[in-house]
Amino acid sequence: MTPSAWMTTTIGGLSAVARGASPRPIASPRWFDNDGEVRWIRIADVNRSDGRTLRETTQALSADGIARSRYLKPGTLIMSIAATVGIPVVTGVPACIHDGFVALEDLKADKRFMLYLLKASEARLREAGQSGSQMNVNSEIVRGLQVTVPSDREEQIRISSALWDADELMDALRRAIAKKRAIKQGMMQELLTGRTRLPGFRDSWRVSNVGDFTQVRAGGTPSTSVPRYWGGENRWMSSGEIHQKRVREVAGRITAAGLRESAAQLLPVGTVLMALAGQGKTRGTVAVSRVELSTNQSIAGILPSDEHDSDFLYYNLDTRYMELRGESTGDGGRGGLNLTIIKKLNIYMPRVEEQRAIARVIGDVDDELEILERRLESTRAIKQGMMQELLTGRTRLPVAEEVSV
Repeated sequence: MTPSAWMTTTIGGLSAVARGASPRPIASPRWFDNDGEVRWIRIADVNRSDGRTLRETTQALSADGIARSRYLKPGTLIMSIAATVGIPVVTGVPACIHDGFVALEDLKADKRFMLYLLKASEARLREAGQSGSQMNVNSEIVRGLQVTVPSDREEQIRISSALWDADELMDALRRAIAKKRAIKQGMMQELLTGRTRLPGFRDSWRVSNVGDFTQVRAGGTPSTSVPRYWGGENRWMSSGEIHQKRVREVAGRITAAGLRESAAQLLPVGTVLMALAGQGKTRGTVAVSRVELSTNQSIAGILPSDEHDSDFLYYNLDTRYMELRGESTGDGGRGGLNLTIIKKLNIYMPRVEEQRAIARVIGDVDDELEILERRLESTRAIKQGMMQELLTGRTRLPVAEEVSV
């Protein structure tokens, strides 16, 4: 049902849709000029943008390239129609688009509203797409896409402004997170190496092997063909969950029998966890447990001890990710880590009191990062709900009242 004061139309009824053009053969250097002012837009450039305004691209066109493509002024709304279908953005620089994009010009609706309307229509565009070697839609499909919009441009502007403000907040949170991560990285480089000392600490540091001051244990997996091993009260962690870093909960559960009759074993709170193997970037990743848990055989546990602070050790090893991957067994480090390798790792460390102090300082930054990341995730969910409500007319924004002087 169409909300009152809204109308049903098509993208073609709200804009002039024109497909881009590509100079051929596309690999010829004749079409490109690194010093050119007119940029060449590819989907990778759109994906690297903030999702609203495209200000940078990796390539620029020569005069010949411009003549054989479709030139667009800054401020033009475009959308991808090949491979990655239905991704809109507004150009922020003079640019050309190839035939994997369309430009939406001569708009009869608010530009920002149209941007969000297209974002909300991505799934429908993909459903209408033509599958072959890659997904694509043509200009006619875009023109014919049916949409419902407010008849009043001012209502369109109120909607797009609310969504734009949510995006601005998310961008600010991302910048704050990036800045906080950079601060943390600098602190770790200084404090974990002893280059910078916290007030009150002067004792010398020492180098010790992990196996000299604590125990290292491997995990195990109960047989998946025995139902009575699974679904109990004991936490059981899989390799992918190590990316939580400070592990407070895991999805898996095993029974007392599963624990007793397999290589799995309970590891205490404060165990430093290291992925021995795993897909992609998992191998060499470290975490620290905040709960008692067991793990699969692809995770090793470095147990707490009186001679080291678990969080200090976690942060130390976390900075050595590439080193840990290089320590892996097998040709070129493509194999896995093992307990012997971990026990022989050298740790440059102060007395345990200083370890705890260093870990607290870095941990405080991690706490602040978690707050920012939770706020970002919450804002992202709120914005998604706003789009579902505001772009369908289910929720209407009030008209701002003028303040009389």
